[in-house]
Amino acid sequence: MAIIKLSKNERRRVSVFFTCLFLAFGAWVLTMLSNRYTYQSKMAVTFVNPPLRRSFRSLQADTVDARVQGSGWDMMFSRMNMQDNHIAVNLKTLDNHNYILLSSQLKAINEKRAANQQILSFDPDTLYFDFSSRAVKRVPVVLQYNVVFKRQFIISDDILLNPNYVTISGPAKTLANINYWKTDSLKLTGVEDPVDQVVRLQPVAESNMSIFPKSVRVHIPVSEFTEKTVEVPVKLINNKNYYNVKIIPQKVKITFTVALNKYAQTDEHAFEAIADLDFWESKGYKQLPVKVTLFPPYCKLVRIEPQNVDFIVKE
Repeated sequence: MAIIKLSKNERRRVSVFFTCLFLAFGAWVLTMLSNRYTYQSKMAVTFVNPPLRRSFRSLQADTVDARVQGSGWDMMFSRMNMQDNHIAVNLKTLDNHNYILLSSQLKAINEKRAANQQILSFDPDTLYFDFSSRAVKRVPVVLQYNVVFKRQFIISDDILLNPNYVTISGPAKTLANINYWKTDSLKLTGVEDPVDQVVRLQPVAESNMSIFPKSVRVHIPVSEFTEKTVEVPVKLINNKNYYNVKIIPQKVKITFTVALNKYAQTDEHAFEAIADLDFWESKGYKQLPVKVTLFPPYCKLVRIEPQNVDFIVKE
């Protein structure tokens, strides 16, 4: 293939030609992007001023198509989802109607938008809603947490939530199935000091529900711990025929971990151990397993000695 050799002047002319061509194309693109166009843009709908006496549910998707008048730049950024394509719909008129006309709120919506990005119309223009009786309910808060302590540290007392109840409002049928409300997960590691932190509640999943407050303060008492052993009498249960039964031994040793500041006040009266005689009558057990039924929540069981007790049934 023949190679075309250009002189210095010819190369300069070619360079000038392509430079001019590039500049002309760039000028054309800038001119086109600066022109005004009408284009379609998908808008996410958020609701404000919900009715106080009626619980509602939207019967359509949470987005609408909007005809927008703007520059070519606006249209390009809209296609790239780089614009804030949200509109706030006022639900104040739902106190008297079961639908909202977006066209009636067009002026108020455009007042919050840039002058060069005005909305002309919506599709659909009418939003319909389903209604049910609205109720209010007070439910306890359940803390979700995953706390990892440093060696020799534990929770030393009950976890406190403030407030420990929240008020939820929404459709009566929905609220009937809600008996508690969870927090977001509190995750901590290497804990050795008491925890005092604000934790958000899980948000409501439906737009026709609300919750107050939206966060709670969590206090987790933390203290260094040690082991302690107490002797607890074994209580016999399910002696339906009132046998004269002697348990051997009559007491068991319960070893547990306890916070140092709870050591002195945590004694045998904080525990209860039982042996079920029904294991002998219905299952023929020769020894009865010991079960601890009363145990302080801030303690951790290490072992029970013995785990099974002998017994003598006297005639």
